[in-house]
Amino acid sequence: MSVGLYDFQLEAVSKMHNGCILCGGVGTGKSRTALGYYYNENGGDLTSDTYIPMNDPPQDLYIITTARKRDTHEWLGDMTPYLLSTDEKVNLYSNKVIVDSWNNIEKYKDVTKSFFIFDEQRVVGYGKWSKTFIHIAKNNNWILLSATPGDQWSDYIPVFIANGFYKNKSEFINEHVIYSRFTKYPKIDKYMGVYKLNKLRNSLLVDISVIRHTEPHHIYVRHSYDIKQYRSALKNRWDPYKNEPVSNPSSMCYILRKIVNSDESKQVTLLEIMEKIPRAIIFYNFNYELEILKNLDYGEGYEIAEWNGRVHQEIPDGDKWVYLVQYTAGCEGWNCIKTNTIIFFSPNYSYKVMTQASGRIDRLNTLYHDLFYYHLQSSSSIDLAIRRALDTKKEFNKRKFTNW
Repeated sequence: MSVGLYDFQLEAVSKMHNGCILCGGVGTGKSRTALGYYYNENGGDLTSDTYIPMNDPPQDLYIITTARKRDTHEWLGDMTPYLLSTDEKVNLYSNKVIVDSWNNIEKYKDVTKSFFIFDEQRVVGYGKWSKTFIHIAKNNNWILLSATPGDQWSDYIPVFIANGFYKNKSEFINEHVIYSRFTKYPKIDKYMGVYKLNKLRNSLLVDISVIRHTEPHHIYVRHSYDIKQYRSALKNRWDPYKNEPVSNPSSMCYILRKIVNSDESKQVTLLEIMEKIPRAIIFYNFNYELEILKNLDYGEGYEIAEWNGRVHQEIPDGDKWVYLVQYTAGCEGWNCIKTNTIIFFSPNYSYKVMTQASGRIDRLNTLYHDLFYYHLQSSSSIDLAIRRALDTKKEFNKRKFTNW
């Protein structure tokens, strides 16, 4: 039998090259497609109706991914059609296959003449991960996978350097960046040579073009909140929970959101939604929200499971369940085709995180056509400001909102 890629995935493989960024919405099969490129580059034949073995040994394969994808062995399932495995006893070939998380990327900085797949790309900025990535890229073949490519040119600096377009960050800045003269900290005012930047970026991006069979429905459900307490906290910059002044904009936003998210009306609204839904994934941000969600009475027969920084439980198999997922720990690296409903108990500040979270149920192999996304939202100024930022595909700015 063949490795079983879809036509649109085969088309993407034909356009891929060393150092490219494979872009596709969540659920488009970027992992299978990336492995198809590796298989093809090492002597395999994607067009054959039967499996054609690669040249043995093919290049050693290193996959740098999220901690969750590593721990849940999701990549192993994607490797199966290619007869690859991290287990030497199962792997058909004599090459080395390693799947590890971005947190451990420095362990592989001295690897050479191998093939790297950098999954859910983390090379935005110019920190430790990006510098290690650049070092690895110079001595190996590699590709990047991304569901949400960079929003600004500075996001592409590490990838441009890794491809040899620029020697270092300083060369990029000297050629393309003009800083604002009216800020106390370095802030980019505008970019020069945008035509060149567009040309370079377009030479790297390879899209997985797929016509989805699913239709998303985003439903915004309003709930009330304690307006008096909210206004008092905002006006006086006072923490009613600790009974002390607020020290920074992040704390101020946290307190305002806690006032809104802890309101009993929000819990009632959630339970009203759950009355007609047997299985749902609920995303939340903060620990106090988790405690609220765990202690709600969803009704008879509901099983509650959770995934966060401390507890790693799998999705239940029963007919009635609630899966509580913290954004940071679980917005990416897994999928679910057992339900067509996600409830956002509170929104995340990041558009990219919200996009990743939405994609957990929007998969190529889901049997559902209609996907429902419930957003619980109040009329508070912070909820409305967060939604405005997300609607414009931007990240919510705490300092600007609080006028700190």
